[in-house]
Amino acid sequence: MSTKPRAPREATVPRSSLRFSAINALLLVSGLVAITVGYVLLAGGSTVGAPLLLVLGYVVLIPLGIIL
Repeated sequence: MSTKPRAPREATVPRSSLRFSAINALLLVSGLVAITVGYVLLAGGSTVGAPLLLVLGYVVLIPLGIIL
């Protein structure tokens, strides 16, 4: 009795729950722009606009870009 060797089954890779789309990219890029402008304003001495942009970038836009 000769038996043929079985071909290995293809491993099914589960799809990741994180799927990035255009809205994710837009939010991440806008977060990076807000952070960059915030640091530029901070270097220029802005005490109101810089912290607002940095918080907006780090706390709002970047997490939304990852979550959505």
